[in-house]
Amino acid sequence: MDESVKKLKRATYHLWTFAASKMISAFGAQIYAFAISFYILQITGSATSFAANLICSILPRTLMAPFAGYVADTYSRKKIVITAQIASSLAILGLLTVSLTYGLSLAAIYTTTVVLSLASTFSSIAFTSSITGLVDENRVQKAMSLNQMSVSLAAISSPAVGGMIYGAVPMPVFLILYASASILAVLLESTMNFSLFAKRKVKEEGAVKEKMLDSMKAGFAYARLQPLLMSVIWVALIVNFLFGAVTVGYSFILIEKLKILPSHFGLIEGGMAVGTLLMSIFLATRKPFASPLLVSKWGIAAMGLAMGLVSVPLLFFLPYAGVFAFYLTISFLSGALGPLINTPIQVFMMKMIDDDYKGRVFSILETMAMALMPLGMVLFGFLYDFLPAPWILITSSILQILTVFILLRASVIRQVTGVKSEEDLKTVST
Repeated sequence: MDESVKKLKRATYHLWTFAASKMISAFGAQIYAFAISFYILQITGSATSFAANLICSILPRTLMAPFAGYVADTYSRKKIVITAQIASSLAILGLLTVSLTYGLSLAAIYTTTVVLSLASTFSSIAFTSSITGLVDENRVQKAMSLNQMSVSLAAISSPAVGGMIYGAVPMPVFLILYASASILAVLLESTMNFSLFAKRKVKEEGAVKEKMLDSMKAGFAYARLQPLLMSVIWVALIVNFLFGAVTVGYSFILIEKLKILPSHFGLIEGGMAVGTLLMSIFLATRKPFASPLLVSKWGIAAMGLAMGLVSVPLLFFLPYAGVFAFYLTISFLSGALGPLINTPIQVFMMKMIDDDYKGRVFSILETMAMALMPLGMVLFGFLYDFLPAPWILITSSILQILTVFILLRASVIRQVTGVKSEEDLKTVST
């Protein structure tokens, strides 16, 4: 059999194994998160204790993402993914042992959450950086879409499954389920060849590895030397920040201002997950976009318009049924726009960024996005207490649309950016 045919068959195996691994680990993580959140609120009744667990999840990821990017670009990505997944399995098994021996405590839960957050950071950055090494270039979009579809399926099904199981079995059963899912993911990932299509430069044996700080500087320099890549990064960060207006205000508007019933609110939230799932399936089955950035540009503009439309029932009278139908539609469309924006941008970045810099560039993006997320929530939370909600939503909508049309204007999208030389990168980084 021809070598290229063998590689394509192997890539097909990777495609479905990658999706299965992501589905299993995401489903286990979602059920665990549901059970632990419910358990903390049940035994403490404290929002502070619940928030502390969220901080234990977000803070380590924000602090360690740059280091994870360096590790992903310096060492074997397969070993990083498998080691991180094993660490997750051991953390859950450790919590299970503590729960059976001494009973669950907040300290044990918080410690486990920190370990899981760290493991997830290293695993996700290494896995994301490896997509172009696992599958052929023509199926990168399909791989990213299957990843999104796996996460969406887990998000839709895990609360229902978790809710049914939580009332029927004790907490140790949840931990056993998650540990089993994590171990199964390790077994699947161990069968994959992470360098099948990789273009990483092979370092000579015995060569001195670049110092971590110098390596991180080189990652920043690499991004700065490519204006098109920097435009995409800035768009992603600004849009992520502005979307805090919806993240903070959506529940506040529907529940407090419009008095939507809890059962109807749940259906509206579910509409977003369904939209995400259906669009992910569509993207996984269609051929790659000829101009992925152009698709993302119009998707972001449409998302900005949807953000402004959230304020319509606050400005014009609608009957209750009309309000419910309106927000269900907006939620579904917003969910569908998510993959339509994210997948093309991710495909573009996967293909544009050199294999030796993927980990550092993706870690830079994740660190900045994670840092902006709480800042946006605090700012918009403050604004909603003092300004009318329609003003905030419409202003954020206009800013988002202006951002994408300025930073991703036609002349920018038409650019063809070449990869700079190592000498240029070292000059800039110093």
